[in-house]
Amino acid sequence: MGDGMSVLLRTVKAISLMFVSTELFAAAQMDLTPGVTAISQEVYELHTLILWICVIIGAGVFGMIFISMFKHRKSKGAVAANFHDNMTVEVLWTVIPFLILIGMAIPAAKTLIRMETPADDAEVTIKITGYQWKWNYDYMHEGFDFFSNLAKSSRDVIYAENNKDREGINYLLDVDNRMVLPAGKKVRFLMTSNDVIHSWWIPAFAVKKDAIPGYINEAWTIVPEPGVYRGQCAELCGKDHGFMPIVVEVKSAEDYAAWVSEKKGAAMTAAAGDNKVWTKDELMAKGEQVYAQCASCHMADGSGIPAAGFPALKGSAIATGPVAAHLDMVINGSKVNPAMAAFGYMSDSDLAAVITYERNAFGNNTGDAVQPADVKAARQ
Repeated sequence: MGDGMSVLLRTVKAISLMFVSTELFAAAQMDLTPGVTAISQEVYELHTLILWICVIIGAGVFGMIFISMFKHRKSKGAVAANFHDNMTVEVLWTVIPFLILIGMAIPAAKTLIRMETPADDAEVTIKITGYQWKWNYDYMHEGFDFFSNLAKSSRDVIYAENNKDREGINYLLDVDNRMVLPAGKKVRFLMTSNDVIHSWWIPAFAVKKDAIPGYINEAWTIVPEPGVYRGQCAELCGKDHGFMPIVVEVKSAEDYAAWVSEKKGAAMTAAAGDNKVWTKDELMAKGEQVYAQCASCHMADGSGIPAAGFPALKGSAIATGPVAAHLDMVINGSKVNPAMAAFGYMSDSDLAAVITYERNAFGNNTGDAVQPADVKAARQ
């Protein structure tokens, strides 16, 4: 923001605080939350400035109307003037609003241009893919990716009757895997979707972009200080739209480098797991963790939600029938029931584990142990 605009903004705020105390203004909680990035601060200042311009215009226009109604009311013997037009007045009420709009448009356009400028000089590039109902973060320069799901602490109390169970857990605003960014570095986000339109929104960064299947949208940010920032999907994307939060943790350069190293090691371990022969106990333990991500549809005890199109897995024909049919259903989704999405994007070991778990948990006890090699063959 320019120095002149900053001075004007401070003046307007000072005048407003003459009439409203700081404590009362804060308690009302009607203002936007100032962000942590330079762009978000510009957006906040623009919003505040234009809001007060609108307030002043509204007060002036309605003030003139009320004064005119009071001073020229019929009970005081006022007689309506008899004229058809006034060129001076018409010019003024055309030119003045035009100048006001131009005055607001210039700083707004400058900020929008900065927000939409491609981040070709970014030091970190992350591809964000929306899924029903989770996010995938692909660190393209680092060679690893991971999914971010609603935290189990929130899943456990989604249907709880006691609201006290939701206190102190960032209910519906926490995830199992946070996106991590380095402080002070320019980060580019490339956004798309695997299924329907989602929208990746972090208010503190002033970043909100639609993730559209078949398209790539771009945004960028520079977060100056470490911290944890939360957001949500801002596009109605289906049954669990309200259950796909976003959590971004900003770390110092040293801590970020250590986190990247840890993630690369985990990615190598996961890749090795796709070529490993697992014991049934290992598959069941891993499968229970993977299944927890599906528990909002099929429920933790294997029961379903028939009204929403999610059948029970307990004793189902899929979970107790031929392994090949089960593999096809999980990898490719249902050709009959659109509520059952395809999960082929998951790793071979994750799919092998969750299918093994579904075939042996909830009293199904088929005794089957599906290996990653089986999943790889089924993909073909």
